Amino acid sequence: MSAEKTKKTDFKKYVFWFWILFAGPVFSLFLFILCIRMFADLPDTEALQNPKTNLATEVFSSDMKVLGKFYAENRTIVKFDQISPNVVNALIATEDVRFFNHSGVDVRALLRAVYGAVTGNSASGGGSTLTQQLAKMLFPREDLSKAGLVLRKFKEWIIAVKLEREYTKQEIIAMYLNKFDYVNNAVGIKSAAQIYFGTTPDSLSMEQAATLVGMAKNPAYFNPNRFHDRSEGRRNTVLQQMEKYGFLTKVQSDSLQKIPLKLKFQPENHNEGLAPYFREYLRDVFLKKWCEENPKPDGTKYNVYRDGLKIYTTIDSRMQRYAEEAVTEHLRELQASFDKELKNKRNAPFAWNVNKEEIKSIMHQGMKRSERYRVLKKGGMSEAAIEKNFNTKTEMTLFTWKGAIDTMMTPMDSIRYYKRFLQTGFMSMEPQTGYIKAWVGGISHKYFQYDHVQIGHSRQVGSTFKPFVYALAIQEGYSPCYRVPNVRTCIDMPPGQPQYCPDNAGGEEKLDGKMLTLQQALAHSVNYVSAYLIKQFGANAVAELAHRMGVVSKIDPTPSICLGTPEISVFEMVGANSTFANKGTWIEPTFVTRIEDKNGKVLADFVPRTEEVMNEEKSYVMLQLMKGVVQMGTGSRLRYRYKLNMPIAGKTGTTQNNSDGWFMGITPDLVSGCWVGGEDRAVHFDRTDQGQGAQMALPIWAKYMQKVYTDKTIKISQSDFEKPAKRIEIEMDCSKYNKELESGIENFEMDDF
Repeated sequence: MSAEKTKKTDFKKYVFWFWILFAGPVFSLFLFILCIRMFADLPDTEALQNPKTNLATEVFSSDMKVLGKFYAENRTIVKFDQISPNVVNALIATEDVRFFNHSGVDVRALLRAVYGAVTGNSASGGGSTLTQQLAKMLFPREDLSKAGLVLRKFKEWIIAVKLEREYTKQEIIAMYLNKFDYVNNAVGIKSAAQIYFGTTPDSLSMEQAATLVGMAKNPAYFNPNRFHDRSEGRRNTVLQQMEKYGFLTKVQSDSLQKIPLKLKFQPENHNEGLAPYFREYLRDVFLKKWCEENPKPDGTKYNVYRDGLKIYTTIDSRMQRYAEEAVTEHLRELQASFDKELKNKRNAPFAWNVNKEEIKSIMHQGMKRSERYRVLKKGGMSEAAIEKNFNTKTEMTLFTWKGAIDTMMTPMDSIRYYKRFLQTGFMSMEPQTGYIKAWVGGISHKYFQYDHVQIGHSRQVGSTFKPFVYALAIQEGYSPCYRVPNVRTCIDMPPGQPQYCPDNAGGEEKLDGKMLTLQQALAHSVNYVSAYLIKQFGANAVAELAHRMGVVSKIDPTPSICLGTPEISVFEMVGANSTFANKGTWIEPTFVTRIEDKNGKVLADFVPRTEEVMNEEKSYVMLQLMKGVVQMGTGSRLRYRYKLNMPIAGKTGTTQNNSDGWFMGITPDLVSGCWVGGEDRAVHFDRTDQGQGAQMALPIWAKYMQKVYTDKTIKISQSDFEKPAKRIEIEMDCSKYNKELESGIENFEMDDF
């Protein structure tokens, strides 16, 4: 080799080593930076250990039934040991048979997938392991090009390997099943098991498990609620896979494939399930306020739709169901009677004495309160355009007691149609604990979302207010046997106003002029006696007593309150009447006992407030007074029609024109109250025998209590109210005073005002 060639060779070596020694590190650094940028969005260890998952807040009854959920995604986490082996085996056989033998990436499956892609053989299967699928669910892909998709695949492999290091195989399976969206608001295996089959994840049968696992391929396409045959076929494919890999014998597989696909589809939303009115009040009022006032340790606010809180309530699922059944049974019959009356009304559903201008005003207010109006107004539509929209026919689904119907109707006509329906509010609570056991705010939350238990303050309570007047008299030393002349009483009013001289209601004239005991007067709801008592003690004193017993609504201290003009909610009335059954101590109506976070840590406990309003003796005397309403007065149909012969204290109430019907019923263990009426006071029965509280509201209470007493799993006493330990100084044996009056009116029942 010549010297010249040797020099050229040496020069090339120098150049080569120059690039190796100097340019190499630069290039390596470039590649390193590029990789960092390409994989910069990979989750770190903390993100893998605490993946962001939206968890539903669950609402539990006192007997530990799930009443409902609040969620962005309807997901509740379950552990691996809470999942049926049927689900696990079906998942492994169908999605990743070598799951327990790889570390996140299955090379054999990957090569098979590549071979299938090259040859066009789609039957060769995919290459993604369960862990890779979980990685994709935990850290979703964005829209990518083909090149970006390849890079994303590499990232998912890395995430899958990291997941395998952080979690056990069992934990990965549980995470996958908890994360998967089974459509129809069924996110996670717990929701899917409940919504599709009405069961829990640990109780899923083999064919049920195969159905849900089959959805993993494409949940919308294999939706069993929409595509029954398609879903059943996919289920059978899963069963065949289980046979192929030894999880089932051929005999078992063949037998299971012959079983028809049977769903128990129970959609979960705020309109479905038990206690929808209660749950909505809980969400929209109580929890909204609690979250505002009780931030997390880091200062952020709890989110009831994402943080997986657990709300433990006082509602008893059995008693709630009985209350809803009682409302449905009675209101369906009562509505039928009301519809017959409406056929003869010119202005139906409004009363005969409501003029056209008043109807126009009511309808206009109804339009402005509607959701349609709010949406159109928010969208910038003018008033004239909105009016035109409301008077243009459109397709709609209407509520009826026989089931929903589809029809064509103008929105304005639908408003008038819905005003014909009688509404209700019913609440039941334990007087000793303050725990609310049942809450029914209306007849159908899907169509009528206004709650008539707590939100509804706009209806007069009628004669159910009279026990407050009588309680004040008992406080001041009167006896139930104290005799009062049943004569018209006039009360002086402020200068410039005429005297207030209320009359007795129709039928009470038969007692006019007679001396009545307080027990007789309350039993028959005699207005003259109520006016007499409020004249003795004053409206201010009565209003103050009602407030001490838990009434927070405004009470104008005018003499007319003795006949029940105040507008008070069912919630307040039940709480106030519980004072009598709780030995004179008011206890705050309570519906939540505690709140926990997703890990079971107690965030809040709730203890009701109490206040002693009257002593034990006088509260017991009031119960004896109110027992007379059931024994011989306006509530006596509880005995002869509903055969409820246990000790019951109560009070009926009916307001002017039969616009509102009330009943408050008290037993030693339960105090319950009910209101029934139209959405507008202008919608009511013409005849009092149909529109009085004893006919409209009392039957709901009666049917509810019949069901409660029949259920032996509910420990409700049928014994009498407990007597005070001390000797009762107040005389309650009225036979010593007026035997002749008692025999003359004992069986008399009249309308209640």
